[in-house]
Amino acid sequence: MGVRAGKARRWGTVDAVIARFAAAARGRVPRLCPCCGHEGLFTAFGDPPRYDARCPRCGSLERHRLIRLWMDRERPFGPSHRVLHVAPEPQLGPAIRALVARYETADISPRRAPDHLLDICDTGLPDGQYDRIVCNHVLEHVDDIRALAEMFRLLAPGGLVLLTTPIIEGWATTYENSAITAPEERRLHFGQADHLRIYGRDLRDRIRQAGFRLSEFPAMEPDVHRHGLIRGETLFLARKPDPSSEEAA
Repeated sequence: MGVRAGKARRWGTVDAVIARFAAAARGRVPRLCPCCGHEGLFTAFGDPPRYDARCPRCGSLERHRLIRLWMDRERPFGPSHRVLHVAPEPQLGPAIRALVARYETADISPRRAPDHLLDICDTGLPDGQYDRIVCNHVLEHVDDIRALAEMFRLLAPGGLVLLTTPIIEGWATTYENSAITAPEERRLHFGQADHLRIYGRDLRDRIRQAGFRLSEFPAMEPDVHRHGLIRGETLFLARKPDPSSEEAA
């Protein structure tokens, strides 16, 4: 009798935990999506799940909403700009396209029918073709040194790359190991089966060493709780210097 009662209590606890998780996965607190205007509950997303991560209307995640907030405040896209969107997200693409002279997409996969089917490490595109490059959650999948150098080459002087990537600010250096190639091992070490590294604070050094000047837009309150952002997640803004404007100054 005692054993059966103990099992009943244990399973009752498990059921309660599952029920609480299921309820939270459907949304905890109403949020506002700056990408589509939805105001209400967001849903969990990710592995492991992040609560209130995904907008149920447009599918935006925290990084998309962070970028859209920055876009709305800083107005970085203008009617003369030429934009390359790498691994393009539908949560951002249409809004950018409406603001610029030329909007092009690029991906290594044909799944979304990009304008350019290419490897961002070696695009084959001409020098100085773009004023803005959008590159979210790509660097952790590729040879980042080559990718940064290629984006620097593709930018016109004064051009800007918008970068987001997973980073652990408590780590001084990036963790990577080229001997780890099996998907499950990569998941264990880097958090996802197709990731090659987890960045530390030295990501900034890698960006600067490619020739960029760097500024940052971090997720802070009250934006975090209002829009469902990850506390401290950072949009890295890498600008290619423009010698002509510096000489004029």
